[in-house]
Amino acid sequence: MTAPTTGHLIAGGKVAGTDVYSLEGEHIGSIEDVMLDKSTGRVAYAVLSFGGFLGLGSKHYPLPWEMLRYDTSLGGYVVKLDKVRLENAPVAEEGWSNRRRLIDDYWATPI
Repeated sequence: MTAPTTGHLIAGGKVAGTDVYSLEGEHIGSIEDVMLDKSTGRVAYAVLSFGGFLGLGSKHYPLPWEMLRYDTSLGGYVVKLDKVRLENAPVAEEGWSNRRRLIDDYWATPI
């Protein structure tokens, strides 16, 4: 059983499926999963599911957790991101966790 959401904490199982929006309130996608850093125990990435139709053909993009802010009025996360930047981002594919430097470098690059 997943613990209830209270205060500033949320169970990892409740994050999956949460919608993600642009600063303009446009729906971008939803959180597929979260990835934890084994050495620190902190959330490193939210894996964003984007594109496709009814889950088919969608791609998964690891976004640094710090990029996301929860907006209670939207009931989802807001990220300063446009679709072009997202479409050019590294995707979460087989062995992607070994490409952490590439992912971190991409998101650290100024917009």
